Amino acid sequence: MREFNETISFIRDYYNTKEFIPLHEPKFGGNEKKYVLDTIASTFVSSVGAYVDKFEERMQRISQTKNAVAVVNGTAAIQVALRLVGVQKGDEVLTQALTFVATANAIAYNNAKPVFLDVDLDTMGLSPIAVQNFLEEYAELREEGCYNKKTGNKIAACLPMHTFGFPVHLHKLLKICNEWKIPVVEDAAESLGSEYNGKPTGGYGEVGAFSFNGNKIVTSGGGGALVTNNNALGKKAKFLTTTAKKPHTYEYVHEELGYNYRMPNLNAALACAQLENLNNFIENKRNLAEKYAHFFEKQQLKFRTETPNTKANYWLMCVELKDRQQRDLFLEKTNAVNVMTRPIWQLMYKLPMYKECLRDKQVNAEFLEDRIVNIPSSVK
Repeated sequence: MREFNETISFIRDYYNTKEFIPLHEPKFGGNEKKYVLDTIASTFVSSVGAYVDKFEERMQRISQTKNAVAVVNGTAAIQVALRLVGVQKGDEVLTQALTFVATANAIAYNNAKPVFLDVDLDTMGLSPIAVQNFLEEYAELREEGCYNKKTGNKIAACLPMHTFGFPVHLHKLLKICNEWKIPVVEDAAESLGSEYNGKPTGGYGEVGAFSFNGNKIVTSGGGGALVTNNNALGKKAKFLTTTAKKPHTYEYVHEELGYNYRMPNLNAALACAQLENLNNFIENKRNLAEKYAHFFEKQQLKFRTETPNTKANYWLMCVELKDRQQRDLFLEKTNAVNVMTRPIWQLMYKLPMYKECLRDKQVNAEFLEDRIVNIPSSVK
């Protein structure tokens, strides 16, 4: 189709290459090598080191929270965050089916059960209306919290994910969850630098979780972070992720089940250098998003943009196709000429390990699954 060829030409012209164009690749142009070599010279390459501390301090400032804890990846961050807010075996966690599998896996790692609720069409993230409708039908408040009156399980948390860096409707969601006494954990893995009503994502819920995987807007190779304004939870997070080891001069004392989840100093050094350029990366991405938006005004493809009162980091940019058939044709045509594009994720309840999970009708999620495609989004 003509607009597909025009899209391919536009992307190639922007990146000024006839070679393979990835979906998103890291950009190393700052102090990355200097800081990593400094770490090697110090011999502190594991989870104890100056750059781990610096990384946590910077994440506190960026997220505008009181506590940040560096961990090995974003999935671990979500897993521990859910445990911090009280999620236990057999509990239910409200989340979205339109997400990367790590969101659901982190719930399962706590031996809890995902409940998949629909997303909003504008944010592609968990819908407050879907949450409200589910709770009105299924939930009841007891002295010890919110329970599913049909399954008998506690509804222990709500886990929205800011899809591709577009913030969900947080105020509405938080208001509903507060009324039902359900703590909110933000899966902010994709939204570092995004803002909702002028405040960074990740700091609205009880705990927020970020990812610094190789394909994220800022990378540490592998890494994640938990952030929270609750000092007790921040202290507990660091304790649990350091194998729950009680401080002692020489003895090994572990008081409860912990995790060997702390980020190594090598990774933290890389992350610190990357964070120095976060604002530049976001500005670069927002400039590209503006160019894409202008270009796609003349095409049949709809470019997805940020919602009112938000500032998206535009981590992965995406277009909306007419239907599944057009989506598949677009994917075929672009990838055939080495312009990498990818469909949005398969809905979680279609995966074998989550097919029995409770869910609603997923009208919006299924609409988006058939139509959304990510297009090259790298910092130039």
